[in-house]
Amino acid sequence: MKLKEEAKKILVPTVLQASATELPYPDNYFDAIFTDPPYYDNVPYSYLSDFFYVWLKRSLGDLYPELFSTPLTPKSKEIVAYSHIEGGYEAGKKFFEDMLKKAFQEIHRVLKPNGIAVIVYAHKSTTGWETLINSLLDSGLVITASWPIDTEMKARLRAKDSAALASSIYIVCRKLQREELGWFEEIKKEVIKEVERTAEEVWKAGIRGADFFVSCIGPALKVFGRYNKVMTYEGELIRADRILELIRQTITDYVIKEIFHDSIAQELSALTRFYVVWRWAYGSSAVDYDDARKLAQSLGIELSKSRNFIRIEKDEVRLLGPTDRKMEDIESLREKDMIDVIHWVLLLWSKNQRERLKEVLSATGYGDKDHFYKTCQAISEVLPPGNDEKRLLEGFLAESKRVKLDTGPKQRGLFE
Repeated sequence: MKLKEEAKKILVPTVLQASATELPYPDNYFDAIFTDPPYYDNVPYSYLSDFFYVWLKRSLGDLYPELFSTPLTPKSKEIVAYSHIEGGYEAGKKFFEDMLKKAFQEIHRVLKPNGIAVIVYAHKSTTGWETLINSLLDSGLVITASWPIDTEMKARLRAKDSAALASSIYIVCRKLQREELGWFEEIKKEVIKEVERTAEEVWKAGIRGADFFVSCIGPALKVFGRYNKVMTYEGELIRADRILELIRQTITDYVIKEIFHDSIAQELSALTRFYVVWRWAYGSSAVDYDDARKLAQSLGIELSKSRNFIRIEKDEVRLLGPTDRKMEDIESLREKDMIDVIHWVLLLWSKNQRERLKEVLSATGYGDKDHFYKTCQAISEVLPPGNDEKRLLEGFLAESKRVKLDTGPKQRGLFE
């Protein structure tokens, strides 16, 4: 009877509006905190809110005058990395990082010693992640786990022709005692081991592309988060940029090994490895220059100007596919990478110029090289169905045995 009476009670939640940097609660108050902070510069939240704010104010302003006291939504304390503020991009980045740190410090203050905090984040750029990581490291919260969860519609407008993430990363933090100092040289091996272990789990789960990279960030942060600060033996303080550099290098090495089944990667040029990893991670999408530069750097490439199949357009980078290039432009290149030859061959294949195709493979020396055809296969496997480059690769690979036989060294007869 008592249980039935309790079941009939209506639980009315208390909803309050307050600043994330000044929470109206005492210390050690909450068992759990769940927050979805702004995604760096992805969305101008307050400006978008103005659209419906004016209508809500007209309809509900009399009932909640304290929530609608301003003509439009307040913007001065909004935690977003706006580049149009005084000081430009750098000022916007610093404001976002400082304010986010204050918000995380408040979470640390009101969380019980055995409590748990979950932070949801989904920003593909390393700059966005650097600010989040630095804010977390300075807050006192310690990351203990991270999980990618599909939260975005694949057919949404934002996902078309872009490298937008399909999932959000749920970062689990706790209020744990930290060691005062950690040495980068000593914990580096542990970080690499943790990233490789997570990469294997994420790979088996079928997560690919940009989501794969950000899914492996949390476990590495768990290692760094055990210390108030991490330094090198030379006295350099390790911040998010160095942490992400190590993570990115470890993940790239793992991805190359998996894509090529650890068989031919060492035979390939840095440009070829870069092309294949890019197609795996971003497909045909254009990518922010800084993120493209960091991926290239992890593969030993200096990305400073357009060349061969790399196109730098304003603040974005795009890799050209065979159908984006002219055959005469490839032919005129003084130095051709394997990818240039693959594109050349695919254009000849598309025009049904079989004899010329064989001549090119013979002249470049790739005609009887297994790693040439395995690279073609690897690119085909990482591209999505319906992709033009994938279609051409599949057609060429279907005839590759005959092409290889016709372009390889001819076996001499007994009396030759």
